[in-house]
Amino acid sequence: MKNIRKMSFFFTIATTAAFLQPQPVSAQSIEQNVVETTAGAESGTVAETDGNSDMDGDSAGKAIDEKEGDGAATVGHGGITDNDSAEGNNAAYENSVGDDETITDGGNVAGGDNSSKEDTVADGDAIADRDIITDGDAIADGDTIADGDTIADGDTIADGVYIGTIDVSGLTMEQAIDKVEAHIEELKSRSLALDVINGNQVTVTVGELGLIWGNPEAAKDAVALGKKGNVVQRYKALQDLRHENHVFDLAYDLDKELIRQFLAEQCTQYNSEAKDAVLTKTESGFSVTPGTVGYVVDEEASLNAIYDYLTQEWNLENAQLELVAKVEEPRGTEEELSQVRDVLGTFSTNFSSSGSSRSANVTNGCDLIAGTTLYPGDEFSTYEAVSPFSKENGYFMAGSYLNGQVVDSLGGGICQVSTTLYNAVLLAELEVTERHNHSMIVSYVDPSADAAIAESAGKDFKFVNNTGHPVYIDGYVQGKDITFTIYGVETRPESREVEYVSEVLSVIRPESDIIHTDVAMPLGKVVSQSAHIGYKAELWKVVRENGTEVSREQINSSSYKMVPRTATVGLSTNDVNAYNEMLAAVSTNNIDHVKNVAAALAQFATPAVPAEQQPGVPADQQPPAQPPAEQPPVEQPPVEQPPAVEQPPVEQPPVEQPPAEQPPVEQPPAEEPQPEG
Repeated sequence: MKNIRKMSFFFTIATTAAFLQPQPVSAQSIEQNVVETTAGAESGTVAETDGNSDMDGDSAGKAIDEKEGDGAATVGHGGITDNDSAEGNNAAYENSVGDDETITDGGNVAGGDNSSKEDTVADGDAIADRDIITDGDAIADGDTIADGDTIADGDTIADGVYIGTIDVSGLTMEQAIDKVEAHIEELKSRSLALDVINGNQVTVTVGELGLIWGNPEAAKDAVALGKKGNVVQRYKALQDLRHENHVFDLAYDLDKELIRQFLAEQCTQYNSEAKDAVLTKTESGFSVTPGTVGYVVDEEASLNAIYDYLTQEWNLENAQLELVAKVEEPRGTEEELSQVRDVLGTFSTNFSSSGSSRSANVTNGCDLIAGTTLYPGDEFSTYEAVSPFSKENGYFMAGSYLNGQVVDSLGGGICQVSTTLYNAVLLAELEVTERHNHSMIVSYVDPSADAAIAESAGKDFKFVNNTGHPVYIDGYVQGKDITFTIYGVETRPESREVEYVSEVLSVIRPESDIIHTDVAMPLGKVVSQSAHIGYKAELWKVVRENGTEVSREQINSSSYKMVPRTATVGLSTNDVNAYNEMLAAVSTNNIDHVKNVAAALAQFATPAVPAEQQPGVPADQQPPAQPPAEQPPVEQPPVEQPPAVEQPPVEQPPVEQPPAEQPPVEQPPAEEPQPEG
């Protein structure tokens, strides 16, 4: 085995103060402290050079044989010569390269060795992991590594560094960020034309979709290039920049919520919804109207398509993209709908005592519901079907309930429509998902058999087609009767019979009247509101098979408030005696007696003199006199409907009330704060 003799590597420690200051490394440093290599010694030892000392003051006389190919040879304190570099020898662990000493091309400093102040690592030299380059040391081209392996404030990016297509050479991190952000702002004005459905197109800027810089950390990475990592990584990064530019990826990101919002607001308007096949009731039976295919924007898929395109494929220019559309097939076939022939449930109520406006509202509401086809699983909302309550939608002012009073509102009477439908649905045994009773009792159905709707109170009547087949809702008004019939495919046995029974748990009758006075109303005028009896009731579903009861189930529980009869009595008169008489009648708290006294006084009442003609008398007590047509106006709300036969006896108005005081039973109650029809 050939032995190679190597020279010792010495450290010379200077003792002058100038040594402590960083000094530039001159080319002559290559010649300093270098001991010539001698070869040929068969012993394979590395000789010590006389006169050199190690840093501890010990003589560097040790040598270790190295067999050919071994990398464990130890070089003593001193210099590493060109010949050592050529052979690829390593300076052993923990050895130090002294001040101003040079490691020439090809030489390696092993892990743990320290390169002191002002030492230069020439091109191509490798410095192993864990080596430390201290203050002032230079790597080849003079780039400096700061203490602690950190990037100091004000550090600039090396030449030849790009973020995307943006040259950030020589910039600080803040400057690089500003330059990239300016680029992003410019891109925000780029337009994206979106092809929607049936040739429609919507244009949006990428800024409106929330374009932002997706990887701002690239600026920090750019500054760190050549300044972070171990010494080898730093050195290599800087050397690579001499040969080619380093490009950091520039990523773009978007706000998915803004994209989703844009699609919903600007693109879905072009959807062509599928139209299900529907049934129409005719005199001879049913006819089927076939459905039509729909094309709608697939919002989630389109969102992903826009996002992926702009973040991965976009060429940063104005662009065009086709949105994802999905085909919606209509439900229902002629074969399926032709099976809908059986009556599942039907119910009627009467509104013969209603005036023309209320009657018109009942008819209008019925027409808005009739003709509905519901497929299995569909939920029907009565409120959605009959609203809005406006003149444009066919409604008139009529009586409804509000805060225990009867008031006029658009659509008054609509609750008789929802109540009639409710009972037909119960008989068809469809699934009721929402139902509310009225605030006060109604007379056209038994207690607990009603279903009120109120716009602002959020009351609705809803039900679901829980059968396995489509159902059809037929509705019509004949004379003063409203009828709803549910058609479907009957799957219940013929022996099954369903009945709904109302059970009244308690009755609360008014004990006294409530009377208010109004000095602005002429003496003898009385405006009254009928009393309403309070109830607590339950509705039970009774099922019989072959005439034998097999089940009894509670369907709902309802409470109806008691409201006393009220009246407002006019007191405006110049006749003191008549005024006192009326006050005395009011004090009895009996509306019937007040009406009798008012009627008697009205025919003798002296017209009131305008306030300005009565010095010293408060004006609010002497409004303009009314002509003696003081017959009490029909203070009862639309009482045109006589009590239905199915109403319990408690629904009859108190006997002491004159006929005009019959409660307006035909008006559906209205819940506070929104009137109910």
